[in-house]
Amino acid sequence: MNLKNITAAAISLMLLASSCSTPKNIAYMQNARFGETEAIINLNEIKVQPHDQISIVVSCKEPELAQLFNLVQANKRVGQTGQGGAQSQGNVSAYTVDNYGDINFPVLGDIHVGGLTRQQICEKIEKALISGKWVSDPVVSVEFANLHYSVVGEVKTPGTYAISNDKVTLFEAISNAGDLTEFGEREIMVIREKDGNREKYLVDLRDDNLFQSPAYYVQQNDIIYVQPNKAVARKAEDNPNNLKSISMWISIASFLTTIAVLIFK
Repeated sequence: MNLKNITAAAISLMLLASSCSTPKNIAYMQNARFGETEAIINLNEIKVQPHDQISIVVSCKEPELAQLFNLVQANKRVGQTGQGGAQSQGNVSAYTVDNYGDINFPVLGDIHVGGLTRQQICEKIEKALISGKWVSDPVVSVEFANLHYSVVGEVKTPGTYAISNDKVTLFEAISNAGDLTEFGEREIMVIREKDGNREKYLVDLRDDNLFQSPAYYVQQNDIIYVQPNKAVARKAEDNPNNLKSISMWISIASFLTTIAVLIFK
């Protein structure tokens, strides 16, 4: 065997070792069914929980009457002007839901909002205002103030992201984090705390059945964890004698090349 053949064999060993650590089956929804209509299940809109913060604004034809039901936190004293010369009206303050799922609403008193969606809260307050003959034509809007979820692990931009919509899918959450890196496992973990309990879900992004998972629709305070794949785990191993290490294969190839040079020189 000449030097050229030995060198080629060494390079082949290096390539083979590298290919062993290449992630496989990284495409999402590999068994997707096309052209079929599928019923949406586990549609889980965001529902308010204790310690959530929400802002509520009441509007009607008589602005002075509506002000009675709006919790306003003034940034400046009435009469002061801002940089643009306009008079400050203050910002709407947020309600913090207590341990029982209630908020203390102006005039109406305690209102139970725990377990309700934004739309349901709007309808409940509008009904209370009309039935109590406080406002005949109320328009109530509810916005989330502090709701969020976290994405950690092998994604491009891990961090905490705000929830502003009534529903957020797992794909939207991952997209906001810049998608998975090439080193991320496609079976991800979702950690959820609800009603004093903690639940963990495994969702395989390669499987089209992921839409059936209770974790497909993200909830407030969810933690989405993308663990590193086996290739990254091998690189992190400290044992220099591990034959699965790429660096070990490179050292072997270098050694064989050196021996060949000495023999055939």
